[in-house]
Amino acid sequence: MGDRVILGPYAPGTAVDAALDQRRSDVVMTVRESGLRGRGGAGFPTGTKWMLAAAAAGDEKYVICNADEGEPGTFKDRVLLQEYPDLVFDGMVTAGYAIGAKEGYVYLRAEYRYMLDALENVLEKMRSEGRLGNAIRGREDFDFDIHIHLGSGAYVCGEESALIESMEGRRGEPRIRPPFPVVAGYLNKPTVVNNVETFALVSRVMEHGADWFRGIGTEESAGLKLYSVSGDVQEPGVYELPMGITVNALLETVGGTDAAAVQIGGASGTMVTRREFDRKIAFEDIATGGSIIVFGPERNLLGVLENFLEFFAEESCGQCTPCRLGTMRLLEGVRDLQNGSVEPERIDALRNLADSMAISAKCGLGQSCNAPFGSILDAHLEGVAR
Repeated sequence: MGDRVILGPYAPGTAVDAALDQRRSDVVMTVRESGLRGRGGAGFPTGTKWMLAAAAAGDEKYVICNADEGEPGTFKDRVLLQEYPDLVFDGMVTAGYAIGAKEGYVYLRAEYRYMLDALENVLEKMRSEGRLGNAIRGREDFDFDIHIHLGSGAYVCGEESALIESMEGRRGEPRIRPPFPVVAGYLNKPTVVNNVETFALVSRVMEHGADWFRGIGTEESAGLKLYSVSGDVQEPGVYELPMGITVNALLETVGGTDAAAVQIGGASGTMVTRREFDRKIAFEDIATGGSIIVFGPERNLLGVLENFLEFFAEESCGQCTPCRLGTMRLLEGVRDLQNGSVEPERIDALRNLADSMAISAKCGLGQSCNAPFGSILDAHLEGVAR
C-alpha cells in the first residue's frame, strides 16, 4: 500500500462502508487517533472538532465543506472536486454519521460555478446508489444528504463563521467567538466546517486506518498534504507529499532549485529565503493551507508584497479598524518604499503596525498581514532578489 494515495484510485462508498461498520463514537476516535489536522491552513485537530460537535446538545446538526478556495496560489481543492468528488463527498457522509447530522452543504466559491452541474450529477448518482439520502446503505438509523451552496465571491468567506453568515443570507463577516460553530454554527445549530482536502483525507483514513495515516509525516503533522505549486518552477501543479518535507526537497521535486525565495501559505503566508530552505513545511515549523509560490532571483519582492497588500485591502470586509485602515497604511508604506522615500523609523513603525494587527484584528485576514509583510520585507532587505 503506497504513500501517495490522496490522488489515487478510490472505490466510491469505501469510506462510508468502513464507517458504518463502527459505532459513531468509534469513527470519531479513528479520526482523532489518525492525527489528521484541518488542511485549510489553521490545522485544528479534525477528530477533536467532530467530538465537540457530536457532544453538543441539539437534534439538528450540520456538516459544511469549505470549498471557498480563495487564497492566492491555491488550487488543490479545485482538483479534488473536479477529479475526486466521491472522495470528498464520502468524507462528508462519514462526518454526518459520526456527529449525528442529517444534512451537509458544500460552500462552493462563485468562481467554481462551472463545476456545479458535474457535482450535482455525482450527488444524484450517490442517491440512486443508496450512498446518499434516506437509509444510507440500508441503515434505517442514518439519513444524510448533501446540497451545494454557491458562495458570494469574498475572500473573507473562507473563514468559517463568515462562511456561515453568508450561507444564512447575510454579509460575509466573521462572528465574535465563542460560541464556536461546533456549538452554535449554521442556523445556530452544532456545525462541523472542514476543508475539501480534509474530507478527502477522512475517506483515506477510513479506508486504510488511523495507524497508516499516523505513520506518514511527523509527530505533530501526520499524513500527506496536497501542495499547489506555482511561480518560477519548471513543473508547476498539484503535488502530493508527506507533511514535514523540507523546502529544499519540495523545490527539487518541482524543478525550482534556483529559487531565491518561496512564499508558503499564499498571500497570508510566510516568505522564506535560501538560507531557510532546510526548514520543514509542517504545523510545527511553517504551516500552509497548500499554496507554494516560488520566486526566482529576478523577481521584485517589494512588487510582490505590494500586490498581496492590494489584495488584502480590497478583500477586507471593513468590519474592524485594524484591518480596514491597517491594510491601507501598510500598502502606502510599501509603495513609498519602492519609491525610495522611507526612513528607517518609518519601517519600524510599519512593522509595529503589522504586529499590532496580528493581535487586534477580528479575523485571519487582518491577523495574517504581519507574516507576509515582515518576511517579504526582510527578504528584500537581504537582497535575495533584485
